[in-house]
Amino acid sequence: MAVDELDTRILRLLLEQPRTSVREYARVLGIARGTLQARLDRMERDGVITGTAPSLSPAALGHPVLAFVHIEVTQGRLDEVGEALAAVPEIVEAFSITGGGDLLTRVVARDNAHLEDVVQKLISLPGVVRTRSEVALRERVPHRLLPLVESIGRSARR
Repeated sequence: MAVDELDTRILRLLLEQPRTSVREYARVLGIARGTLQARLDRMERDGVITGTAPSLSPAALGHPVLAFVHIEVTQGRLDEVGEALAAVPEIVEAFSITGGGDLLTRVVARDNAHLEDVVQKLISLPGVVRTRSEVALRERVPHRLLPLVESIGRSARR
């Protein structure tokens, strides 16, 4: 889907001021509320905008330990293991990957002992061959999309 300069300006506002009303966004952008709403609806329909939930901090929720756990799966059991991962609340993301392992999960835990318990739970899942964990020490670049949106906006202007 093509994102033009106005779309990128809208996305920038959504990222920078997520709790502002549609009416206020339209005022700031200098466009009609209906125009803005139509563009928001289109970007939602096209999958550009995927949600409006608040961003939560696992650390503030009592889970300050972050680890990336690579999971090697028995051939032919990837879907089964993937479904089982959804039942583990400490797994906040899981991806099928290439390279060393079949799945990469982002796991949060209360402390290192809790992380070990989660990893042991993963190892016990049918179809899991082995895991490899890497504990994050410090976040260097937080999850962000604004630089990408700005880059797309610059490209759209050309």
